[in-house]
Amino acid sequence: MTDDVDALLTNARQEMFVQRQPNRFVDLLESGAVRHEHLRALAGELYHLVDSDRRSFALLASRFPPVPAGDLFLAMAQGESLALRLLIDFASAVGLNEQDLRAHKPTPLAQAYPAYLAQTAQHGTRSGVALALLANAADSGTLYTRVADALVKQYGLDEEAVGHFRFFAETPEELLDRATQTVRDGLAAHDSPGDALRTAGMVHAYEAQFWRALADAVERDRVGGVRPCTAEES
Repeated sequence: MTDDVDALLTNARQEMFVQRQPNRFVDLLESGAVRHEHLRALAGELYHLVDSDRRSFALLASRFPPVPAGDLFLAMAQGESLALRLLIDFASAVGLNEQDLRAHKPTPLAQAYPAYLAQTAQHGTRSGVALALLANAADSGTLYTRVADALVKQYGLDEEAVGHFRFFAETPEELLDRATQTVRDGLAAHDSPGDALRTAGMVHAYEAQFWRALADAVERDRVGGVRPCTAEES
């Protein structure tokens, strides 16, 4: 069964590699080309995303309570709760409070990822969500590290303000071990490997769509002749 999990994870990562494209939003962020209003939009979109994900993982924990799946999904829900609190520090750094975040009008395409995860939490398998975590962890960690570094270097934010992004940059090994065992248990209980692979691929694609939607908004402003903000203005 270990070989089955390893083979499934290898296939998921290979499919993601084929789909991978440059992250235009993070590229723009690293060049200092993202205006203050789009940093505020980032905070607002993340607030809605993380709040939804917290509920999705809590639902998964209630659907699959036995160890290790129950512990995995409960830990992920608790992690999203911590990430939500850390996000307030980023929001404050760009001039928003929690009431502003709640009032933010989400961009539909940016919220496609949490909507898919909510659907999967309701109807999907434990192995699909766990495989998505395993397959996406390295790429996601690199991405969030780049975001945090860019916010510090280009926009003058301190480490407290980027704590949300640092948090998601590292996935604890214990969590990955629980995810591996959850995939193994799911396959043993006749979860479809094809469904798990499809879920992992969809999660990856929808996460990419989140960042694409943000990049599209930035580039629309640039085409319209709106200049980027400087570190002092952010």
